[in-house]
Amino acid sequence: MAFRIAPSILSADFARLGEEVKAVERAGADLIHFDVMDNHSVPTLTVGPVVCAALRPQVKLPLDVHLMVKPVDALVPEFAKAGASIISFHPEATEHVDRTIALIKQHGCKAGLVLNPATPASFLDYTLDKLDLVLVMSVNPGFGGQQFIASVLPKIAEVRRRIDKLGKPIWLEVDGGIKADNIAEVARAGADTFVAGSAIFGEKDRAAALSRLREALKRATISS
Repeated sequence: MAFRIAPSILSADFARLGEEVKAVERAGADLIHFDVMDNHSVPTLTVGPVVCAALRPQVKLPLDVHLMVKPVDALVPEFAKAGASIISFHPEATEHVDRTIALIKQHGCKAGLVLNPATPASFLDYTLDKLDLVLVMSVNPGFGGQQFIASVLPKIAEVRRRIDKLGKPIWLEVDGGIKADNIAEVARAGADTFVAGSAIFGEKDRAAALSRLREALKRATISS
């Protein structure tokens, strides 16, 4: 299984954001994770399409946009226009999950569905075949630097079983509290894409931080 690491700009230095994303690209990141919070769906206000558009020319990596907003549909075209590669949303943020997935794809982006810690995997029953990515939250969304909620591990394994049964190349991403000391366990549960914020941007040496995460993933592969 190929693993991908997506540094989250939520933990970056916003005064030097362009430099920050270039640094993690040089250090070997696979994606740039972009957290969009509206101070309504979640209790934090972050950034919008203008910042995404400003970052797009700075890096060649895909921009992985996680919309924590409600309602969500109005922002999908804006982020697609701003250069998003992947747009993920929460099923609770729309009246019509299938329509929002279609909207994302109509605008040329890959579509992801996000499951909060208390959101059941059954939301995938009628949507998984339309998705490119499932994002399992391992913290309650709204703040960076939270502790990983270990009780989501069985859900990650359940989503992996569903993806494998379907047989499509759907990414299984996990976001929240990912560190070098738990990323292997998350990988063994079935994740292939890992969002890491403070574990990367909280370290002075971004390359060393990414290297520690990749070394831990190698140990997961060996032990499995």
